[in-house]
Amino acid sequence: MKNSFLVVLLVLGIQQINAQFTRRDSLQGGLRIERTSYDVKRYDLNITIHPEQKSIEGFNEITFEVLVPTQKIQLDLFDNMKVDSIVWNTKKLQYQREYDAVFIAFPEKLASKSNHKLQFYYSGNPKIAKNAPWDGGFVFKKDSNGKDFIGVAVQGTGASLWYPVKDSQSDEPDFGASIKVAVPNGVMNVSNGRFLGSEDLKNGYTRWDWEVKNPINNYTITVNIADYVHIQDKMPDLDLDYYVLRENETKAREHFAEVKPMMECFQSKFGRYPFWEDGYKLVETPYLGMEHQSAVAYGNKYKKGYMGFDLSGTGVGMFFDYITIHETGHEWFGNSITSTDIADMWIHEGFTTYSETVFVECMKGYDDAMKYINGQARNIRNDKPIIGQFGVNNEGSGDMYYKGSLLLNTLRHVIADDEKWWKLLYDYTETYKKKIITTETVITYFNEASGMDLTPIFNQYLYTNKIPVLNYEVTGDYLNYSWSNVNEDFNMPIDIDFEGKKMRLYPTLENQKIKLKKLRKRSFQIYDNQFFIKLEEKD
Repeated sequence: MKNSFLVVLLVLGIQQINAQFTRRDSLQGGLRIERTSYDVKRYDLNITIHPEQKSIEGFNEITFEVLVPTQKIQLDLFDNMKVDSIVWNTKKLQYQREYDAVFIAFPEKLASKSNHKLQFYYSGNPKIAKNAPWDGGFVFKKDSNGKDFIGVAVQGTGASLWYPVKDSQSDEPDFGASIKVAVPNGVMNVSNGRFLGSEDLKNGYTRWDWEVKNPINNYTITVNIADYVHIQDKMPDLDLDYYVLRENETKAREHFAEVKPMMECFQSKFGRYPFWEDGYKLVETPYLGMEHQSAVAYGNKYKKGYMGFDLSGTGVGMFFDYITIHETGHEWFGNSITSTDIADMWIHEGFTTYSETVFVECMKGYDDAMKYINGQARNIRNDKPIIGQFGVNNEGSGDMYYKGSLLLNTLRHVIADDEKWWKLLYDYTETYKKKIITTETVITYFNEASGMDLTPIFNQYLYTNKIPVLNYEVTGDYLNYSWSNVNEDFNMPIDIDFEGKKMRLYPTLENQKIKLKKLRKRSFQIYDNQFFIKLEEKD
């Protein structure tokens, strides 16, 4: 009876979880056979954007390999966009639409290990963002000279908002992509990868051709349309290109001087820039920013901090441009190392937010880095767990940014060996370079690389919204201490300083004590700036 009751509770719990999400959510976030039966090898996008009509027309040629025999696959395109035709081997294919999913039927079963190409022709007016990049969509604006200034940001909302694609982070085109975009004469388009050239189409439009050699997240494929000035720079092993509005050329040349020291720092800590074949670009956009691979969107208006503010509240964040540093950090964490499901997006955002602290430490030293990262704790809400619901296109708490970063800072000090920590982090980025992984992959790696069982720590910070509380009390020469507000198996150590000597304690849920000769309340310090915890002193 007890087991049956538990089964009923489990079923009811699953039903409640499922009730929060719609069929549309599962179609976008799920991995059914129509998605897993094939592997995307390449996208070749060829479109025209009409700024006055705010419309797109063109096609995406999708090259794919069949993994298991199938006669039907799923691609995705938002249902407000029109499917003009889908062509395979010169044949128009039948398809059915369900919300944003497009189920394509082939006239015969496709054999395993066979390779195919189809051309997906489409047109329409893509969704306009109300507040990019926090909501997905296009931004159509004008610069101060009245010329078009256009961009797109779709993370979380879905790349299928503006082009046909397998809209899942679980599959990236192994052999890259080409992005060919025709725009009105007088402006240009900048997309990912290397510029191949432009062609005047003799109809008032010029097509701008770009090529990506590396695998690429579908949501980071992008277009940027403006009257750009191209600024070129170079490091010994990397091309640096900046595309900025003509009116901002002078300030951009000065402002982007921080790119080289940033790259030197990140490459020393995370390994070589992962997309060196495609180069590195900052592209000015009419919205704040986004980690578009090899074409980082920049819209911080050449200010230090985050739109002129320090998100840490410490003052440390005002010596660098938050958007340049954070969005470039994503090239390693999010673009190179990608989570299979957006429920695991802390793999992108936690590590990238930590890269800000790494940059501070490179430039200003350890003390300022600790000041910066602990200042960010004020932004944590503890509203819900960092990990979201899987299979329904659902991210977890926004705490994935700052709490995720503070988790990494905590792990660094649990390991308590900086040489080992930096090697572990460097090897992590190299081991999973250009791979798609899960939280379980991260935990397994950190456990093996550190030689420690860090699983209870990961579980506490990722799967609950409870911050560990260290309870302590001084009674005579004894320091009493214990954990509360934690999982039963939580076993994180903590460091204290007593009369200039660093000591490691191992609290549990049960009260423990240590004798410290001539102990006084002010004669010891708990290193709570090295571990993301709360302190509670008993009177």
